[in-house]
Amino acid sequence: MDFIAWLRSQNVPFQSQKHAEVYTAQEVAAVMKVSGYDLAKVVVLDVDGSSVLAILPAPLRVDFSAARSALGARKVSLASETTVEKLFPGCQLGAMPPFGNLWGIKTYVDESLATHHRIVFNAGSHIETVSMAYEDFERLARPVRTRLAQASHA
Repeated sequence: MDFIAWLRSQNVPFQSQKHAEVYTAQEVAAVMKVSGYDLAKVVVLDVDGSSVLAILPAPLRVDFSAARSALGARKVSLASETTVEKLFPGCQLGAMPPFGNLWGIKTYVDESLATHHRIVFNAGSHIETVSMAYEDFERLARPVRTRLAQASHA
């Protein structure tokens, strides 16, 4: 799938930008010169045997207890790399856009990200990002808002 072409077809304002190849969400935030809290990190979760996307600000991590409660699940864990590669053909591992609906995957967004006017996210590769209004992201991705994240502890 050509994600950028799909975005253009949706008639929403956005900016795409190529940058140096980086791999972690915090590295993307640094190279894009944005707060990590404005960068939407995509985490694929295995929820009772089904895959879902969790979208959260880059500096935060999944709060598995909160996710179990919010999703009404018995078991929530990170999906394997093999699973992620199968779910997102055409995307580089770890650079999936936060639009699970395009791949038939239920998408949840941490409520803290919804307070941001603009968000930045990977566009399917480690060298391109997209910036757009949060409200446009929410309208296009149709995520469920809930509490999924907590502060990372080093």
